[in-house]
Amino acid sequence: MTDPYAVPDMDELLAQVRRQTDEVQRIQRSVEAMEVKAASRQNEVTVSLRGDGRFTSIDIDPRAIREYDARNLSEIVLEAVNAGLQKLAEASSAKFAPVIEASRSGQ
Repeated sequence: MTDPYAVPDMDELLAQVRRQTDEVQRIQRSVEAMEVKAASRQNEVTVSLRGDGRFTSIDIDPRAIREYDARNLSEIVLEAVNAGLQKLAEASSAKFAPVIEASRSGQ
């Protein structure tokens, strides 16, 4: 049984915090470097975005430009953009999951 009045080893606690901070920074760099692609339901619009949230491309099928009015086309673009943001959020969460789980199990 552990002594509830024992003083924690501060050096070990600081080392653990440094390790976790280094791991989080490594994962953050990895997330920022990744690129995700997503599309609208019928692939009229495809988007690419980086892990830092910046869009690198939005491609619109020329047939969609002829087929839809501006209002409908803007909704299709929003659909693709939101799909890309959702995909990025899921990928980011997956990369951070091991750190989050480790911190929960360490409590």
